[in-house]
Amino acid sequence: MRVGLYWALAMTLLLPTQAWAHCADLLPRAVPQAGPKRSIVPADLARLRDIGRPDGALLGGTSPLAISPDQARVAFVISRADPVANAYCVGLAVMDLRSGSRPHLIDQGGEMILASGNVRGLITPTGYVATVTPTWSPDGRWIAYLRRDRGVTQLWMARAEGGMARQLSHSLVDVEQFVWRADGSAVLFSSRTGQIAERAADAALALTGYPYGDRFVPAMRSVPLPVATTPLSAYAVDIASLAVRPVAGDDRTLLPPDPLNDPAPLPAADAGDGRRAWTAHSTANLLSPLVLQANMASGQPIACTAGACRGKYTGLWWMPKGGPLLFMRREGWDLGNLVLYRWQPGSGQPRAVLRTSGVIDGCVVAQAQLVCLREGATVPRHIVRIDPATGRTESLYDPNPEFSVIRFGSVERLYWRNDRGLEVRGDLVLPPDHKPGTKLPLIITTYWSSGFLRGATGNEYPIHAFAARGFAVLSLHRPPFVAEADATVIDADRLNAVNAANWAERRSLHSAVLVGLQRVIDMGVADPDRIGITGLSDGSSTVGFALINSRRFAAAAVSTCCLEPWMVNATFGPAFARTMRKQGWPAATANDRQFWAPGSLIQNAASIDTPLLMQLADREYLTAIDVYAALREQGKPVDMYVFPDEYHNKWQPAHRLAIYDRNLDWFDYWLNDRIDPDPRKADQYAQWQSLRKQHRKARDD
Repeated sequence: MRVGLYWALAMTLLLPTQAWAHCADLLPRAVPQAGPKRSIVPADLARLRDIGRPDGALLGGTSPLAISPDQARVAFVISRADPVANAYCVGLAVMDLRSGSRPHLIDQGGEMILASGNVRGLITPTGYVATVTPTWSPDGRWIAYLRRDRGVTQLWMARAEGGMARQLSHSLVDVEQFVWRADGSAVLFSSRTGQIAERAADAALALTGYPYGDRFVPAMRSVPLPVATTPLSAYAVDIASLAVRPVAGDDRTLLPPDPLNDPAPLPAADAGDGRRAWTAHSTANLLSPLVLQANMASGQPIACTAGACRGKYTGLWWMPKGGPLLFMRREGWDLGNLVLYRWQPGSGQPRAVLRTSGVIDGCVVAQAQLVCLREGATVPRHIVRIDPATGRTESLYDPNPEFSVIRFGSVERLYWRNDRGLEVRGDLVLPPDHKPGTKLPLIITTYWSSGFLRGATGNEYPIHAFAARGFAVLSLHRPPFVAEADATVIDADRLNAVNAANWAERRSLHSAVLVGLQRVIDMGVADPDRIGITGLSDGSSTVGFALINSRRFAAAAVSTCCLEPWMVNATFGPAFARTMRKQGWPAATANDRQFWAPGSLIQNAASIDTPLLMQLADREYLTAIDVYAALREQGKPVDMYVFPDEYHNKWQPAHRLAIYDRNLDWFDYWLNDRIDPDPRKADQYAQWQSLRKQHRKARDD
């Protein structure tokens, strides 16, 4: 970042962004009138309005809700995908915290901000939406926030009453963090300005060729990835003059820790009056339950001996004026419930005030109550207020009122154990007009099942749209990791090594799938000859293992692919290969046929008969081309589509809707022998009919 550039642009004020026509309904105009309910369609799911991260399985972390200093209002960023324009509508909204209030936009425009992670020392984009939390000025007049335009995330500020939106930073690299100075005179922010020099050095190397090394991840891009160790540089923008200057010392310590290089903090809370509460792992195993601890204002520790003081926590909050500590804990079968507890340290043990099988996340304290985001299996995310004394919940704002006229089928949570005795759960979704005793084609979605059943992990398999089409869906939630019971698991490498030994984790998940599948068959719901299975990431590995080790599946679809020798040793680069070998995976030149026999699609291509659809990101499809070639070589029905400018989690709205539709068509074709007469799909079905003929011929030969 060049400070001189800031001075040159210091007084630049940007007018509020004009809303494009397709964003006119970023905030819903009105609640739909009561009347006959209709079936859900993929476009309903693709156009959902979101506040915060759209994946209900990702609990904890920074809240997307920001409470005003007087605790009377909440600010948040709201977004909605537009598949037609293949873009997102994004806006900053403010709403009064009272019943019946409606938000208003104080700025609208910009691009979706996506998250990146530190993967083996490299900044790796994931495609997941970043949590953007606006921040109020100390006097409540202004709101600072991050906004992305023309590919760079900058710091912005808008008047809380609306209007006067202005860009505060003009950084050459993304602004990542910001905080108001306590007196409101400036906003501090940070960005990795060292990336400018890194980019210049890479541009020079491009003229003579990049040396191939640890910064390469060939499956993602053909140039080196940026290093994660580039430190954050801190700056302050003066609100009165808009002048920007570097900061250090005490000002710098006001900014949050570096999210790429500092470990994510465990749940903790500070009451502001000397009382503290925090959590710590109960053993050296990084998957071990957390233990809740607290101190009084005097520093005296307070012991909590109740069972609720040990487990998996998603948040801790002190109520004001000496009030109790609230904490949210996962518990129950396969941690399928969220329970809110109230505890006054020094006065008895915690008391549960609210229990749900849905999701409550992003909670913040306002007016001695919790303001949170809540969702359920058939209820998209909305803002609620929770009374900490009674657990009574009041809905404050539903960003998707259109879903009140959608007819959902029944959702039943099922419980079982796999062959290791591990707890497993899943949500069984049936069509709205299902008649008991009717056997249905069944689709299994994998990995996580929490909150609104949108599209499973990765959001590519439209669960309720499948049900509306006449499928039963078993949304599987994975059992605990095999490594969770191993005391030696003190870091990620050891965790993965224990899970990988003799394919232990894959075998555990495969058993979870088969036992759950049999449960639904035994209920008289599923036709055993019409079973499909789907997955992304770890879920796609579950799919591959199932196709190799079972003949129960009549169709399959994956969003990523595949765990094979080439992927392990080549397509994710030399650093990944070293990590995998450290965890016990064979080298590229190893005599490894016996090792790969249970898990390699290529090695088992001749015996796999399940039709397989692969819809992959351009940054990952190289990991699948050897599998695709092997299956086609054996005359197997495999089809692959590659989506440009995509990541592990596909983020573009047009792509998501196309993926939804094709997955519906694929399972309808192979499980129901049904073809959509839409002439725009003629080439797709011609391809699939050709695959079916080739497959039959290969089997006959």
